[in-house]
Amino acid sequence: MTCTEAYKEHIMYSFNGFCKVVIRYAAINAWRDRTRRQKEISFEYLTEEKFYPLNTSDEALKSPYEQYPVTICGQTIILTNGELAEALLSLPEKKREVIYLYFFGIIRSGKSGKYTGMEKVRYWHHLHSALQMLQEEMEVLLHGEY
Repeated sequence: MTCTEAYKEHIMYSFNGFCKVVIRYAAINAWRDRTRRQKEISFEYLTEEKFYPLNTSDEALKSPYEQYPVTICGQTIILTNGELAEALLSLPEKKREVIYLYFFGIIRSGKSGKYTGMEKVRYWHHLHSALQMLQEEMEVLLHGEY
């Protein structure tokens, strides 16, 4: 069977179109892979950062049943971690109240304004900043640095 010139030209155009589609999707995949790799963190970067081993202190093992009462919003909470109790008491009153209402109280959703007198977005902002302050205070207490 012999091919006509028009059929050969059709095959050539079809093949060129196919190659363009393959190159286009290869470029899209390469772009996606590059953006995905930008979000990755290498292990070398993680080892250069401050590393705190995941263990407990000897004091915690000596007295595992020691209790630290903390009073927030007129309620007494019994904590078993002295550093946490100390860090929690070092926070401003409003931040302690927000943490208490979220973790020990009844506020988990949009009802925050009813109990705190602030809007939902402002409540979540206070909660986030309180948790950041608590984390920084815990690092200072546990590791002696800031």
